[in-house]
Amino acid sequence: MLWFTLVLAVHVVVSVFLILVVLLQSGQAGDIASAFGGGGSQAAFGPRGSSNVLTKATTWSAAIFMVTSILLVFLSQDRGGSVLDEVETPAPTPAVQTAPAEPTGEQEAGQQAPAAAREEPSAPAGEAPAGDVPAEGN
Repeated sequence: MLWFTLVLAVHVVVSVFLILVVLLQSGQAGDIASAFGGGGSQAAFGPRGSSNVLTKATTWSAAIFMVTSILLVFLSQDRGGSVLDEVETPAPTPAVQTAPAEPTGEQEAGQQAPAAAREEPSAPAGEAPAGDVPAEGN
């Protein structure tokens, strides 16, 4: 925990320093004409001159920023767990059960009647039961 806090503090300071150093630097060809192609015969990224203090500070602060970023990733993995691990899960609610049907005279409590003993609904008068199909005779 102490290492994580220390690296995080260095990371924040270096981040702010890097932003300030980059904003303080002037462009390669700082006038407005260079934005529209009037920069002359310079190379693609401008001439390579000697580096000054700001460019060296930018390079070092960018390197430190990358190293602290990687260190923060590795140190945060040691913390382990999730925020959701701390949340208590509610007790499961009991399922709603319906009362079983009253057993008939042929059925005892807890047993069902065999399939043969079950009564099938009778067909209305004038119609054949569903299982009986009249034979077609011609």
